[in-house]
Amino acid sequence: KMTDAGFFILAGALRVNQCLEKLDLKETYLLTDGVSALANALCENHSVKVLILGWNWMRDAGVFALAEAVRVNRSIEKLDLRYTGLSANGVSLLASALCVNHSLKELDLTGNNMTTAGVSALVEALRVNQSLKKLDLSGVCRNLP
Repeated sequence: KMTDAGFFILAGALRVNQCLEKLDLKETYLLTDGVSALANALCENHSVKVLILGWNWMRDAGVFALAEAVRVNRSIEKLDLRYTGLSANGVSLLASALCVNHSLKELDLTGNNMTTAGVSALVEALRVNQSLKKLDLSGVCRNLP
């Protein structure tokens, strides 16, 4: 189990490392503070292309910071947010970032508790975004009418 202190150390390294291309933090107990630290570092990092954060319960507070990183980062091509506890609000934040991001090619939102509002926000983002090639929404529509 990694603690917030571990994520803060990792974030510090990401700020200066420009070689790392894949960061897999699946099931590492990454929570809001850790996500925020990593997201801030990713605003400065230009080498990470694959970011796997699935199976961490970051919820919307963590996604707020992550959405800002997606908005400004130009290297991330694949973002895995499977089973991260996103709500319609969190998905809306990501969708807003997708409207200005031109590097993300794959987004996996499998298993998040999405509503019609979240899906609608993604649809609006897809009208603008021309880089996203793969969007996985498996198991997200349990609450849709």
